[in-house]
Amino acid sequence: MYTLVIGNKNYSSWSLRPWVLMRTLRIDFEERLIPFGEPGSAELFKALSPSARVPCLHEGDLRIWDSLAIVEFLAERHAGVWPDDVRARAWARSAAAEMHSGFQALRNECSMSCGQRVVLSTRSKALESDLRRISALWQEGLSHFGGPFLAGQQFTAVDAFFAPVAFRFQTYGIELGAVCDDYATRLRALPAMQEWYEAALIEPWREAAHEQDVAAGAASITDLRRA
Repeated sequence: MYTLVIGNKNYSSWSLRPWVLMRTLRIDFEERLIPFGEPGSAELFKALSPSARVPCLHEGDLRIWDSLAIVEFLAERHAGVWPDDVRARAWARSAAAEMHSGFQALRNECSMSCGQRVVLSTRSKALESDLRRISALWQEGLSHFGGPFLAGQQFTAVDAFFAPVAFRFQTYGIELGAVCDDYATRLRALPAMQEWYEAALIEPWREAAHEQDVAAGAASITDLRRA
């Protein structure tokens, strides 16, 4: 049995990627959630992950850290992680890797907080550039491989990598046009995404650094969290 070590569901976009992939593909795992900023959490992160960061996948004494490494490890063992078609698979891996290493302005200016709704005071040119690129990527995948997911009919790892973006767009009211907005809505409607979201809303923890990141560029914030 796998154990997936994650951070807060409200904040941890990196944790969401393997979590939603494994839930959607019905790959069994036990979840171990360590809240950011709580007493003893830093020591637990160090003990459970070689990088002291989440996510980290455990199988026995094996540790696989970093969301992209976890996905590739799972792909060696489970069907459906990447598309079967070679062209779709190559595109999906490229798009996922671009998401993994890029879009820094989106990360910085639209920090993930599932349970809040934020009106940004401004959008930087770098953020607008990131949004244009995401729009182009999504439209390319959906049109080329036929949808309803980025690399075809089935949800795969490339969709998991963009799952946090769908939550960010909801939080910050970002719209990219009908095709992309419908895709983001489809992602958020997945049972696993709904499960994650509902759990995020009732988390009792507030971590100061994440809260400050969300507030930094905000003109207004509405908090929907119930705890």
